[in-house]
Amino acid sequence: MGRIAGWFARYEPRLRAGRLVLGLLSDLPRKNCWTIAEWAGEAGPHGMQHLLCRASWDADAVRDDVREYIVEHLHDDAAVLVVDETGDVKKGTHTVGVQRQYTGTAGRIENSQVAVYLVYAGERGHAAVDRELYIPRSWTCDPDRCRAAGLGEDTTFATKPELARRMIERFLDAGHHVGWVTGDEVYGGNPKLRTALEERGIGYVLAVACSAEVTTGAGRFRADTLAAKVPKRAWQKLSAGRGAKGHRFYDWAIIDHTEPASGRHQILIRCNRTTGELAYYRCHSTEPVPLSALVKVAGSRWQVEETFQTEKGMAGLDEHQVRRYSSWTRWLTPAMLAHAFLAAVRADEHARHPGPADLVPLSCNEIQRLFITGRRPASPRHGPPTRLVRLAAPPSGAITHQPLPSTSRSPDMKITICTWSTDLGMPGAPPERTRA
Repeated sequence: MGRIAGWFARYEPRLRAGRLVLGLLSDLPRKNCWTIAEWAGEAGPHGMQHLLCRASWDADAVRDDVREYIVEHLHDDAAVLVVDETGDVKKGTHTVGVQRQYTGTAGRIENSQVAVYLVYAGERGHAAVDRELYIPRSWTCDPDRCRAAGLGEDTTFATKPELARRMIERFLDAGHHVGWVTGDEVYGGNPKLRTALEERGIGYVLAVACSAEVTTGAGRFRADTLAAKVPKRAWQKLSAGRGAKGHRFYDWAIIDHTEPASGRHQILIRCNRTTGELAYYRCHSTEPVPLSALVKVAGSRWQVEETFQTEKGMAGLDEHQVRRYSSWTRWLTPAMLAHAFLAAVRADEHARHPGPADLVPLSCNEIQRLFITGRRPASPRHGPPTRLVRLAAPPSGAITHQPLPSTSRSPDMKITICTWSTDLGMPGAPPERTRA
C-alpha cells in the first residue's frame, strides 16, 4: 500500500483503502461495503461507501501503479498482452453502462455491464494491468443518463477494439515493451486495431471468424476455404501450453497472405485433434518467426480466462454494488491490486523456493488462504475492545497530591441561571421562565 499512498489526499481514506484491499483478499462469501466494513470492525458501511463515492483520491493513478507493480514482479521479455472482455449481470437500468447485451459470463443476452481488460501474461504469471468500461450507444445518446451516472460531458461511444487500443497505447506509452498482442474474434476482426499495432511495431495473433477473407498469391479466399485446401502433410502437432490436464495439443497449419503493410502476414489455423473443430488467427510479425512461436502466443490467450476466474473468485471483482462510473473504477482498481499481490507473491515464491517437479506448484488460492490466516481481524463483538490510544504506564514511587488553587469571586459578580418551568399554565400559554 505504500506505493499508492501518495494518491490519497487524507490519511483516513488511505487507511480505509488498505482495509478494503484486505477485505477483498479475505474469505468472505460476499464482498461489498457492508460485509467488508463488518469484517474490518467498522460500525457501518458508510466509511467504505465514502471511499468509493466522495473521498479524494485518484483511481487512475493507482491503476498505473498497479501496472508498474505487475510488470516489476512478473517481468518477462517474452510476455504477451491479452485483451478480452467480461460481463457482470445486473438488475435495473441505473448502473453505469448496463443494458441487455451478450455476456460470456451468462452465455446469453442478459441485463449486464461489460468491461474490457488488458492482461499481462508471461512465464512468471498473469494479472490485469488496465480496464475500460464499455459504454453502449444507448447511454452515449442520452446525456442526462450519462450525467446521472457520473460520466463526463465529452463521453462518446467507443467500440471494444477501440477501448483495447487505448489500453495498449497507455501500456506502451508508459515505457514498457511487449512483442505480441492476442485476443479473440472481437479484436481480430477490427482493421483499425490491427493497423495501430502494426504502426507500433507490435506483433499480433488475433482470432478471426471463418468468414474472414484474406488475399494470397492465388487470389482472395475465406479462411475456411483456405483450410480445406491445406494438404495433410502441412499440419503439425504442437502444444498450445499446459492446461489443468497437461499439455493442450492441436494440429496447426499456416498460410502466408499478402497485405499492403510492411511485415509478415499469415493465417494460422488450429484443428482440434478430437472433434476436428477449426479456429483461425490473423498473424503479423515484423520479422519471420517459427510456427511454434505463433502457437505459443495463440495459446497464451487462455490466461485471461484464468485471470477473470481468480479476480472474481478471490478478489471480488464482480461483486461491486455501485452505480456511478467513478465508484466503479474505485472498486475495480483495489480488486486488481488484490489479485496483483497474490500473483506477485506466487511468482516470487516460485523463484526463491521452486518445488519438486512432481508436485503442483503453489497457487494463488493457497497463498490467499495462508495470507488471511495471519491477517484475520478480531471480531468487534468478541474479545477485548480495541484501544484507540495507548495509555501511559503509571509512574513509579509515591505520588504527591497538590492542592487545587483557591478561587475567589468578586462580591459584585452575579450568576443568572435560566430554566424552564414544568408548569405549562393555561392552555396555549408559553412556559413560564424563572430565574434562580
